[in-house]
Amino acid sequence: MNTELITGILTASKNIGGGLATIGLAGAGAGIGIVFGALMLSFGRNPSLKNELFGYAILGFALSEATGLFALMIAFLILFS
Repeated sequence: MNTELITGILTASKNIGGGLATIGLAGAGAGIGIVFGALMLSFGRNPSLKNELFGYAILGFALSEATGLFALMIAFLILFS
């Protein structure tokens, strides 16, 4: 086979794989929105638990953001390796 064709197929495959790996970033964005939306609802129901609820919200934010960063890391590994 032609080496230029193989190189083109490899480049196209990397670009498609990197694009598919970034789908996880949309999930992280939705998760962060859900976490802070739930914080606003629960704070509206019981304002006396403000500090405890905020701690849980920050934990949920960190876990959601971590999944997005892992997806981004995988996308970069696919594209640049």
